[in-house]
Amino acid sequence: MSTQQRRRVLLAILTVPLVLASACGGGGGESGGGGGDGGTVELTLAHSYTEQQPQHRCGAQVIADEVAAANVGLTIQVFPASQLGGDADRIQSVISGDIDMDIQGASALGAVHEPMSVVDAAYAFDDGEHLARFFASDASKELTDGFAEATGVTVLGAWSAGARHFTANQPIRTPEDLANLRMRFPNSPQFLMNAAALGANATEVAYEELYLALQQGIVDGQENPIVNIASQNLGEVQDYLSLSGHQENSNLILVGPRWNELSPPQQEALSKAVEKAVAQVPGCVEEDEARLLEEWRSSGEFQIVEDVDVAAFRAKVEPYLRANLSPEQLAVYEAIRGSAA
Repeated sequence: MSTQQRRRVLLAILTVPLVLASACGGGGGESGGGGGDGGTVELTLAHSYTEQQPQHRCGAQVIADEVAAANVGLTIQVFPASQLGGDADRIQSVISGDIDMDIQGASALGAVHEPMSVVDAAYAFDDGEHLARFFASDASKELTDGFAEATGVTVLGAWSAGARHFTANQPIRTPEDLANLRMRFPNSPQFLMNAAALGANATEVAYEELYLALQQGIVDGQENPIVNIASQNLGEVQDYLSLSGHQENSNLILVGPRWNELSPPQQEALSKAVEKAVAQVPGCVEEDEARLLEEWRSSGEFQIVEDVDVAAFRAKVEPYLRANLSPEQLAVYEAIRGSAA
């Protein structure tokens, strides 16, 4: 069964209880009326991470649990591991209302609103706290309002799931070390711009095919946050992990048109649930990263390269971005840098 077919089947199944609840309500009004007629509104929440990763454990699952505990006639059904499609497919499904909520990286969102992609620009943020602070402040309002106007999708919050780092079969300490390596980057305009800015020779490989591509030597290295590197077992096919921290791995929590159908108490409960998840995910990521780095140091699965010349990478990246971002994108970049501590 294809991804599209599986998604249609899952959504059809989820629709049945909503239809039955509406039929039994006897004139209870709109579907988002807060459950006052005894019915419950159920939202679908999709993402691409495994159930073991902090984006699910401390993010999506916390949102679902907190909403259920609020007892406002609202529940959330979580579909992890790209069960409802890949990132590009899911954002279109959120816009159309086929999926109610999603957790997405900013680069994928750039396909439907280009300025959003800048959130994933190399070294745009100083760290994860900077990213969280930006989205919690008025500095992000023009960006998120523009995204909502263009797509009908509301950004409820954002977190960083850790910084992205390089792996390869040789250490990467300076931009010059990337010169002769074929480095896998995700296939999105912002990631490919980042590769050029960093001095990397980008090769596009699907995330699901990354392990095999490294094993077979199709690519020499790649970049990902530590929790993703672990989930893909890349230590089996790569020798060095170079802590470049060249990009914060963004996750935005989105809700589509169903947001406008929810009652004020339901909207408040969902917003508070997202706030709690946004507060918890970075700590969970930090704990996972510390544990994994210690395990890799002890086992020798990775040689950890800590003396990366981050200043040299930053000095190379910023002028490239300023010269190649569109005026609208550059305004977002300026707002992000202006919110740095």
